[in-house]
Amino acid sequence: MLKMEETWKYEINDLVWAKMKGFPPWPGRVSEPTDMLKKLPKKNARCIFFFGSDNYAWIDVICLKPYYEFKNSLGFGCRSQAFREACKAIEQYIEDNRIEQKNGLSESESRFENLVQSSSPSPPANKKKNSTARSSVSNTSVKRRSKAKADSDTSNSNIKPKKKRARSSNAKLEVLGSIGLTNHLSPHRRNNTLLDRPEVQLPESTPIDVTMVSKALLNKNIDPSAKKFGFIGLGLMGSGMVKNILNSGHKVLIWNRTTEKSQKFEEAGATVALTPSDVFGGSDITFSCVSDPQVAKDMVYGNCGILPEVIRGKAYVEMTGIDPETSQDIGEAIMNKGGRYLEAMMQGSKIEAEEGNLVVLAAGDKSLFDDCQSIFCATAKNSFFLGEIGRASKMNLILHSVKAVALAGLAEGMALADRAGISQKDMLEILGMTSLRCPMMLEKGQAMMENNFKTHQALKHTQKDVNMSLSWSDIMEQPCPVTASVNEVFKHAKRLGYSDHDTSAVYVRAKF
Repeated sequence: MLKMEETWKYEINDLVWAKMKGFPPWPGRVSEPTDMLKKLPKKNARCIFFFGSDNYAWIDVICLKPYYEFKNSLGFGCRSQAFREACKAIEQYIEDNRIEQKNGLSESESRFENLVQSSSPSPPANKKKNSTARSSVSNTSVKRRSKAKADSDTSNSNIKPKKKRARSSNAKLEVLGSIGLTNHLSPHRRNNTLLDRPEVQLPESTPIDVTMVSKALLNKNIDPSAKKFGFIGLGLMGSGMVKNILNSGHKVLIWNRTTEKSQKFEEAGATVALTPSDVFGGSDITFSCVSDPQVAKDMVYGNCGILPEVIRGKAYVEMTGIDPETSQDIGEAIMNKGGRYLEAMMQGSKIEAEEGNLVVLAAGDKSLFDDCQSIFCATAKNSFFLGEIGRASKMNLILHSVKAVALAGLAEGMALADRAGISQKDMLEILGMTSLRCPMMLEKGQAMMENNFKTHQALKHTQKDVNMSLSWSDIMEQPCPVTASVNEVFKHAKRLGYSDHDTSAVYVRAKF
């Protein structure tokens, strides 16, 4: 929010990004009000000329940002044809001013010259006529220079605005501007401006306490397996699982791309390996939990990957959220060398991983699923075997898609309540009394209300899972229009800078 002393810093001809309700930040210029606009008594509003649409509107200064300062961040916020044309128009305006200033013309003189040229009956036929016309215009501009300087932008008011289709976005913008929309908004609606959007900062992560045994784990009667276990990846989910594996009495050999994360686990009893290949070579069963399908492939096929170490009897459990095709490829590569393979997808968040309350969906080698029961018992409250390779990854994508759709709906509902002046706290309380009540909706709703997007499940991973689900649905020729729309919502939230925040940060995309 702008401070009061900054209220009057926008002056005539300043280039700005102007945010009007229902539209993305739009390139504009501070202008004198035209005859189309009613004078507003509100002193902190500016008349803005919108490039591309050639429309005018009163915009509160809190909804303005300097054009040059925010060009790189806001200039790519919308991909519509109208927005691109507006960006071209303002850049052309800047270039024309630069050329005219280089030629020694003042801004008011150049506008007057352009006005005379645009009102001439026909363009010059050749260079000679063009030179004569320019000379005539220049002489006229000298005679009328004082008038041009006094009129400044008011000369633009004599130009009739271009006719637009009644239902176009530009026509709506013109209508909204002409009735002074910002003056009629409720206090709640006026507060939800672009400048109110939470500052994009990396969310603080709470260091994991490896030595603390969760209550869920204390209530489980686990008989640690004598097998040697390896674990690749100590991210949000992997760290919680390894913590419970160690606290349940298992021995584990670990590797992580950043070695700093491995230190606290080493102090708690884990052994640290130099490469993924070393983990696999020194373990009977190796678990992998990395960020995405490409990294999962790198752990198998890449430099220092596990594939050269695969021999008969060695086992590999893929816990990364991957698509069915990637899982099939990894499984075939391992089984062709005599190894065993199991895909074990996780449902849950960072908190559930640390408490040992995940849900595991497994498919592949049934004997390997049985050998992993002590590990699954330590890390999850339930584990299910679904059959052949691919079934678990498919089920995982379906569930993540349903979650994403529910989160996007919740975000829009919370934003709508806020815009309408309805208490979000009351909304969540009432929601908790209905059939919509579930831990995820209440937890994420609370986070949205408080703008607290501390990461429990990264937004970028949810969008990745939704995107993979859509790719798989294309192969199945199954229409998923709602999921496709939600994918765009999450992609936009990522573009706003919230990739590493919690999935609840999709609320920012809905509200602003």
